[in-house]
Amino acid sequence: MLTRRQLIKTGLSGAVVLGVATYFAAPQADAPPPLPRALQFLGARDALLIMALAPVMLGRPPLPLCAVLQGVDAAIMALPPALQHELRQLLDLLTNPWGRRWLAGVARPWEQASAAQIEGFLRRWQLSRFSMLRSGYQALHALIMAAWYGNPRSWAAIDYRRPAPFSGLF
Repeated sequence: MLTRRQLIKTGLSGAVVLGVATYFAAPQADAPPPLPRALQFLGARDALLIMALAPVMLGRPPLPLCAVLQGVDAAIMALPPALQHELRQLLDLLTNPWGRRWLAGVARPWEQASAAQIEGFLRRWQLSRFSMLRSGYQALHALIMAAWYGNPRSWAAIDYRRPAPFSGLF
């Protein structure tokens, strides 16, 4: 038979074990840094996410990340409000420490994650059996690609020459 003393000891020791486990299992919240530039849609944490993903997705580490951020922000602002809302949910999910750790599989904050960790996350989402994760990957991929390859500064790297009738448009 369980005595009151044994019940209290078991309860207290269980609470201590749960407290210690919670402390070590909880992701550490990182404070958002100031925005690199005035952006309309992207917040500070969103900017860190995009700056971490862009070099891995594009395969070109020396990127003008501010230009990519501004391109992503402009592309999102051109979307209908319903799509902006869905992108806000996706970005909030990935910038949340729990979402980053348990859904993306990246333990460290985005700015501290290695290229291999980010590439693994992208590959898992790209090839996922869940359509929602594949859609999230496709949205991030389309935004970053559009932001970079829509920027005239990227055209020299891919040897793109604008046709003559369009030379006065940009």
